[in-house]
Amino acid sequence: MAQPHATSVAPAPPAPAPGAQRALALVGPPDHAALVGRRLHMVGVGGCGMSGLARLLRARGAVVTGDDMTESTVLDTLRADGFQIRAGDHADLPDGAEAMVVSAAVKADHPLVQGARAAGVPVLTYAEMLGACMAASTGVAVAGTHGKSTTAAMLGYTLARCGLDPTVIVGANCAQLAGASEAGDAPGAGGASNGFRLGSAETPIGAFAGRPGVLIAEACEFNRSFHNFRPTIGSISAVEADHLDIYGSLDAVVEAFAGFARLLPPADEGGFLLIAHDGAHRREVCAGLRCRVETIGFSPAADWRVEFDAPSRRVLLSRAGVPQCAWIMQIPGEHNAMNSAVACALAISLGADPAGAARALGEFRGVERRCECLGELAVDGGAVRVYDDYGHHPTEIDCTLRALREHERPQDRGGRLVCVFQPHQHSRTRFLLEEFAQSFTQADIVIVPHIYFVRDSEIEKTKVSAADLVDRLRARGVRAMHLYPFDAIVDQLRDVCRPNDLVVVMGAGPVWKVAHTYMGRRDSAD
Repeated sequence: MAQPHATSVAPAPPAPAPGAQRALALVGPPDHAALVGRRLHMVGVGGCGMSGLARLLRARGAVVTGDDMTESTVLDTLRADGFQIRAGDHADLPDGAEAMVVSAAVKADHPLVQGARAAGVPVLTYAEMLGACMAASTGVAVAGTHGKSTTAAMLGYTLARCGLDPTVIVGANCAQLAGASEAGDAPGAGGASNGFRLGSAETPIGAFAGRPGVLIAEACEFNRSFHNFRPTIGSISAVEADHLDIYGSLDAVVEAFAGFARLLPPADEGGFLLIAHDGAHRREVCAGLRCRVETIGFSPAADWRVEFDAPSRRVLLSRAGVPQCAWIMQIPGEHNAMNSAVACALAISLGADPAGAARALGEFRGVERRCECLGELAVDGGAVRVYDDYGHHPTEIDCTLRALREHERPQDRGGRLVCVFQPHQHSRTRFLLEEFAQSFTQADIVIVPHIYFVRDSEIEKTKVSAADLVDRLRARGVRAMHLYPFDAIVDQLRDVCRPNDLVVVMGAGPVWKVAHTYMGRRDSAD
């Protein structure tokens, strides 16, 4: 499809903020010479994205140290690979630090941040530094309200298996990613973070052969952080109302995605946007773009048409009516079929062989906490199957529950779908309360702990509670209850679950502990 008709000139791309400008100056040209020997300290380094960025910066010549509040296996792995990492409450900046990079979770009043500013040391966000690295690469930014981590991991794995050797930074663990190559995959190869893969400095083959190496990253819309990116290629899978504590309205969310799209260079410089044919407000987002624009979706009118057979999990991708390739997914759900199709279309656009891309996508086993099957737990007379999922938006919840009911079909064996859902943020819960209530129609039982309190104000905390969601679920005929602490939820699961039940634990907060404790893998840490 040609890009949507526009009678007006598109607004100029967002100008880099001062922090982004400093990051661009620090990273320098595509040979990354400016980073060699520079001493960078990373605060919040235990996150998947931050730990991957630490590895990328060190690979490009920087001397990287780090801090995080709590010990973790990620910190242990970084230390094992030679990084100097501290855990705990520290206020002293390491000697010689020339810049500080902070995760989105680190607040402005953090002692290390305040100390750096007092000492005149530049403080850069994760998005600013990653965007600067992307500007010095052939950047691929995976955006959309849903599916970013899964799609980015799928694309990274696919390109690695097809010989394009990308660097990948994903905000979730993916056991296949780090060791993926044309020869196969060796999970966790080299001790690297499972959300990271280090690739070539130069793209070896494909449409961008000879240009700086491919760097794939998910582009998060929270606080407009993706405006710090400088991609060559981008994708937008969906645009829905979210982060309304930041944006205030869906119109503002759409405009933020339009600003992201305007970052892509003109078509004659390789600029390309792949956007969902439906559900991404593409007319508003794409108006006046100079890059090449193509759509993808289940509609026959899409440039890239996706066909999905749920029982077999077979995906067929066509372009302009011509079949490109097909594969059988190892993970369930129409939403994952679309994620895999976006990854495939991007891979082919970058020069991957369609048949090779299909083979890779057929091998892909998923991302941690994205519809992740933890296994079965024996109960009297049979077993309960347990899944863990990161979904925290109504659309994600509905898609995941529908996918699991279709895939596992507990109802055919007399079982039920039991969902433990922890709302994430009071503001999101309040803004989307009715949508949340509608999203659990596939569940037989819903257990809701306290809302995970993060970023919101104390005033916002008083405006909505988990009980409000439970009341609305009950009004719709769903058996729902509010329970806390997590230990009480685990006890309830042990009491109510029976053979052939399916348990799904969902949310972006620490609710994963419920699933692992119920399975007997980890102690509850409420």
